[in-house]
Amino acid sequence: MKLLDLFKAYKKKILFIFSLTVVENVAWIIEPWIFGTLIDEFILKANGSVFHLAPIKFLPLFLWILLYAINSGTGTVRRMYEPRIFQNIFADIVTKISRKGQRDKINTSVVAGRAQLSHEYINFLQYRIPELMEQSIAIIGAICALTIFDWRISVACLLVVIPLGIIGQFYNSRVLYLQKDLHDQYETIVDTFVTKKPENIRSIYKSMANVQSKIGKYNGFNFGFMRLTLLIVFLVVLYISIDLDNFTTGDIYAIVSYLWTFITSAEYLPELMESRSSLKDISQRIIIEDEVEPLEVTA
Repeated sequence: MKLLDLFKAYKKKILFIFSLTVVENVAWIIEPWIFGTLIDEFILKANGSVFHLAPIKFLPLFLWILLYAINSGTGTVRRMYEPRIFQNIFADIVTKISRKGQRDKINTSVVAGRAQLSHEYINFLQYRIPELMEQSIAIIGAICALTIFDWRISVACLLVVIPLGIIGQFYNSRVLYLQKDLHDQYETIVDTFVTKKPENIRSIYKSMANVQSKIGKYNGFNFGFMRLTLLIVFLVVLYISIDLDNFTTGDIYAIVSYLWTFITSAEYLPELMESRSSLKDISQRIIIEDEVEPLEVTA
C-alpha cells in the first residue's frame, strides 16, 4: 500500500488538517520578527523617544496579537479534529488488511502483525508529515529572516546542510535494514504467543529490543554529530550578530530566536528519516491496492 494511494482516498480530510498546520506555523515563524520590533518600540518609549508620539507605535503590538491569535486558533481547531479523522482512517486500513488476509488465507500472525504495523501510516500522516511541514517552514522561514538581517548568517546556516546531508544518507541506509529486521519479527508475534512458552515470548521481544538498541546507537551518533556542527554555526552567528553588526536589542532577540528555530528543526530531521525508512518497508508488506476507496467513515 502506497502512502500516495492512502492520501488520495482521504485527501479532503487530510488536506484540511495540513492546511491548518501550514497557517499555524507560518504565523509562528513570523512572530519573532514582529516581537523584536515590539521590544525596540518599548525600549524607545522607555527612553522617552519622540518617535513614540507617532500613531504607528501600536502597530507592532497589534500585529503580534493577531499572529498569536491565528497561531493559537488554528492549532486549537487542528487538535480538535485530528484524532477522529486519522483514527477513522486507521479503522479502514485494518479492516482492509483483515479482509485481504481472509481472502488470501494469510497466516493470522502475519495479518495481525501487519495490522499493527499499518498504524505507522497513521503516525506518518498524523504526526510525521505535519512535523515535516513544521520543520520545513521553520528552517526556510528562519533562513529567509536571517538573510534579511545579514546574509552571512544565513550562509553559515546553509553550510551545515552539506555535512548533515552526507551523514543523513548513511544513517538512512543503515536504519532501513534494521527496520526490515524489526518488522519481520513483528509478523511472528502472534505465532509466538500461540506456543504458550514464556521463553519464546521473552526471546522474540529481547531480539526486537536488540534491533531497536542498534537503531538507537545510530540515532545517538547522528544526533551528537549534528549537535557539534550546529554549535559551530551558533558561535559563528553570534560573532556576526554581536561584533560585526550594529543590531538593536529587538534585532538580536529575533536573530537568536530564528537561530534556535533553525537548530531545533534541524535536530529533528533524523527522527523523520527513521520514520520514513520504517514506512518504506511497511509499504512493501501491505498490499491492498484493490481496495483504495474509503469505507463508511463518519468524520
